[in-house]
Amino acid sequence: MAKARVLILKTGTTYSDIRARFGDFEDWFIRGLCPDLALTVMDLPHGDEPGDPSEWDGVVVTGSPAMVSDREAWSEKAAAWLAKAVTAGIPVLGVCYGHQLLAHALGGEVGYHPDGRETGTRVVELLPEAGHDPLFNSLPPRFRAQLTHKQSVLRLPPGTILLGRSDFEPHQSFRVGHCAWGVQFHPEFSDAVMRAYLEVQAPELDKEGLDAHALLNEVAPAPEASSLLQRFSELVIERQA
Repeated sequence: MAKARVLILKTGTTYSDIRARFGDFEDWFIRGLCPDLALTVMDLPHGDEPGDPSEWDGVVVTGSPAMVSDREAWSEKAAAWLAKAVTAGIPVLGVCYGHQLLAHALGGEVGYHPDGRETGTRVVELLPEAGHDPLFNSLPPRFRAQLTHKQSVLRLPPGTILLGRSDFEPHQSFRVGHCAWGVQFHPEFSDAVMRAYLEVQAPELDKEGLDAHALLNEVAPAPEASSLLQRFSELVIERQA
């Protein structure tokens, strides 16, 4: 049987220093997803066209330094495409920007978090609904996750099932329909990548009143969050079979 075809929609690129050390967004997803998938990367800001959603067995949407609320042309086009993918029942996993873009595509509201930036290794708390969710049901009620974002999903789309939250962010994860998920946190980040982000961000963090040194000291591995990429892979393969 042919491998399940999974599209990685690349919505931006990381800091140049981090890219030189660890690779770019798509590389981190490729490392975390199952090697039994046939993976294709499309760079949306640079004009790549993903074709019809029915051509793919699964879709992953990366993070980005862009802001969904800016409504750049490529981003709005991607939002319309994602809405079609969800309607067609294609499994979708949106991460950070992808999480926000998915919410925007389906009628939610995205904007700057009223309390500013969330970054570092934080704790995500799952809601009871997660125990019945095919992607989240194997995770513990609380787990560490890597985070870095200024914008958030301020209002969930209609019909959304909220799955997880944190002390700072009420909408850490959601599902819409049977197989489309958004996660504000970064399952593709290693603790080394998270630490590198904080090192780059340190001057800005200090200006914003955050303690960059303390955030660096709190960085820890987040294997439960990272396991979602493997579980999403399994769900795609199961659906294709």
